[in-house]
Amino acid sequence: MSAPASTAVAASPGAGFDTIAAVDLGSNSFHLMVARVSGDQLQVIDRLREPIRLGAGLDADGNLTPAICTDALACLRRFGERLRRLPPGAVRAVGTNALRQAGNSGRFLADARRALGHPIEIVSGVEEARLIYLGVAHSIPDDGRQQLVIDIGGGSTEMIIGRHYQPLRLESLYLGCVSHSLRFFGDGRISESRLREAELAALQELEPVLADYRALGWQRAIGASGSMVAVADALRALGLANGNITAAGLKALRRQVLKLGRVDKLAPLQVRADRLPVFMGGFAIVLALFEGLGLTRLDISDGALRQGLLYDQLDRIHNADIRDRTAAQLARRYHVDAAHARRVARTAQYCLSRVAADWQLADPQHGHLLQWAAQLHEIGLDVAHAQYHKHGAYILEHADLAGFSRQEQKQLALLVRVHRRKFATDEFATQDADTRPALLRLAVLLRLVVALHRSRAALRLPKFDLHAAGTRLTLDFPPGWLDRHPLTGADLAQEAQFLAAAGFELRGYDGGSSARSRK
Repeated sequence: MSAPASTAVAASPGAGFDTIAAVDLGSNSFHLMVARVSGDQLQVIDRLREPIRLGAGLDADGNLTPAICTDALACLRRFGERLRRLPPGAVRAVGTNALRQAGNSGRFLADARRALGHPIEIVSGVEEARLIYLGVAHSIPDDGRQQLVIDIGGGSTEMIIGRHYQPLRLESLYLGCVSHSLRFFGDGRISESRLREAELAALQELEPVLADYRALGWQRAIGASGSMVAVADALRALGLANGNITAAGLKALRRQVLKLGRVDKLAPLQVRADRLPVFMGGFAIVLALFEGLGLTRLDISDGALRQGLLYDQLDRIHNADIRDRTAAQLARRYHVDAAHARRVARTAQYCLSRVAADWQLADPQHGHLLQWAAQLHEIGLDVAHAQYHKHGAYILEHADLAGFSRQEQKQLALLVRVHRRKFATDEFATQDADTRPALLRLAVLLRLVVALHRSRAALRLPKFDLHAAGTRLTLDFPPGWLDRHPLTGADLAQEAQFLAAAGFELRGYDGGSSARSRK
């Protein structure tokens, strides 16, 4: 079967935007960057930075403290003033390691979303690495050489090897300037034993990936973000380098730092005042990277996560969304029946087009989620047929999926988890209250479409209509069609029973007869 000829295609979330923005809720600072879109180019027109150290604001239980939440929300309200005139979808805001670790990140994000006025995603470490590489790759000349990109953040260090705009190897390590500074230099004292201990601890974190990275190789090495820039600035201040980082310069800087002996005496290095408390942790990580990777020189790029967010958004505007490529690659990897998945996806988009207005599903993201869920609802079959919907959900929630935020992965996994058998509505309890109704309705649509295509035959569905009113869905088939296809009618009747138990009513009409399931 296949959908009727008229189908809806999810529009690009950035279509028509002439200005876009990126917000980076880092573990050491918050950044806002606004850019004007001109074809496939971006012109940065505004940027803001505030030293909000989420990574240092975690209490002993791993929760963000009230004080850091207050500071963070005040910052986001200031950012929100700048973004007030930008429409939904023009702003991409992401949280990184501190929000990945915080036990109360869900509650904080609800408040943060209201303060900023735009949704905030939490990205995985690997996705953070991909976005960093994208930002760096667009900020340097593309000479075709294989390159190593390293970004030391407040709570994690990302290492990427890539060529052109394509990453070849991505890693995110639990190693950041905030956590490392608190652990080894929290009282401000600097000594040979402390610094060496910090270097060795960093090398231990790096150890599992060093051999693979050296084997893959690179022709140039590039550092990004605050810690790398701060070390490069210190080398420049001492006349040891000219805007880059060298092994010889690091040795001399190490001697100078030990001579000064305290964090509050590092002023001769011309380190920015708000960077001083986390400088030593970042410096120790840089020393470990040079030692472990055998680096002799590291160039500095002004591209980073926020630039990567902007260029990722630009790709979405031009319908080159990496999430679509990721979904297609995942379907191939798990041997999904491509023809059947296309039929389900086409019918799903058609059904969405019929009910989007009545069910408040007009956001392009709703179309994207339904499309990906339809493409991937059977990936669990590659594991086992029994409970394959659960296997598929596990894969989608826990795999590294390029372009997807953690929230998107959980939502996609949820749709696949509940697409068959008993409608497990209790699974929606973990979703935010403001997204739960839409996800429930998308799940109902996916279930309905899967039932329509249960025969897996390549027969064409007739031209049918679908109407939504509250919790009721009404199917309208041509007269006599269900009589000629009794198995499909039985499948719909069974699905109506599953939906009724979840508080939805499905009605299917064929001329004067109907198969109903009432609450």
